[in-house]
Amino acid sequence: MRPVSICPAPAGRRLTFLGLTLMLALLSACSPRLMLVRSVADELASQGQAAEEDVQLAREASAFYLKLSESLLRQAPDHPALAESVAAGFTQYAYAFVASEAERIEGRDAKAAQALRVRAARLYLRAQRHAMTALEQQSPGFAKALASPDAAQWPKLRADQVGLAYWAAAAWGGCISLSKDDPNVVADLPLAMRLARLAYEREPAHGGGALASLMGNFELARPGGTVAQATRYFDEAIALGAGQNAGAYVAKAEGIAQPAGDRPAFEALLQQALHASREARNLPNEVMRERAQWLLDSADDLF
Repeated sequence: MRPVSICPAPAGRRLTFLGLTLMLALLSACSPRLMLVRSVADELASQGQAAEEDVQLAREASAFYLKLSESLLRQAPDHPALAESVAAGFTQYAYAFVASEAERIEGRDAKAAQALRVRAARLYLRAQRHAMTALEQQSPGFAKALASPDAAQWPKLRADQVGLAYWAAAAWGGCISLSKDDPNVVADLPLAMRLARLAYEREPAHGGGALASLMGNFELARPGGTVAQATRYFDEAIALGAGQNAGAYVAKAEGIAQPAGDRPAFEALLQQALHASREARNLPNEVMRERAQWLLDSADDLF
């Protein structure tokens, strides 16, 4: 919480301040409790964007933060910044601490790995629902418009909705990737891709290359997608990150070099990811540093 400075004021000024506060509360039709809820929601949303480079600390704090934020979001469902923070938090938690762990233990405990994948898929879906609910609240009929076969009916994203759309699409894609045996889930892939495309068309540089990287992953997943176009997305992501987005290098290594059987390119990209994580110390880069190192250590099994 931010420090609060409390200092005494003359009685007349205190009464004036109290009167103004009460008047503002009445004019805005907000109860004191709702005002407090929104104030805490503002703080939690900003904390979700705070820099943190200690992965273990982030993991230990995430569960409490996410549950608290989610509970508060139910009381302030019209708070898009908190909704975006919650969607981002669940998506990142599912990827960094659940799905990635499933990959690491697959070789020694397939049953436990499958349980983790199921859990990660549920967390991704939870993130997607929070983001989509917020978009629906801001733009009633959003989901129906997104599903329309008529492109003219597709929703038009505002600049302040791109973050929500990005996390909804990323979480949606994550859930689908872990639910390939469920045709009802896989059937939503075109909608997830469409949402990512709408966000990309509105703000291609979003997230310092994160959205471009997501487009590369979707390009590889979509029927008719090409390696050439995916490569262009990944290269754009690297450029937008100014060489400091470790995730873009890891995405290109896993999405392009590994399937092509190009081990030298694979290892070179992962080394660039390690370098980027040293240049820009933050939680996403630290998560990707760990993944890059694990992939390098596993290269003999991957090629």
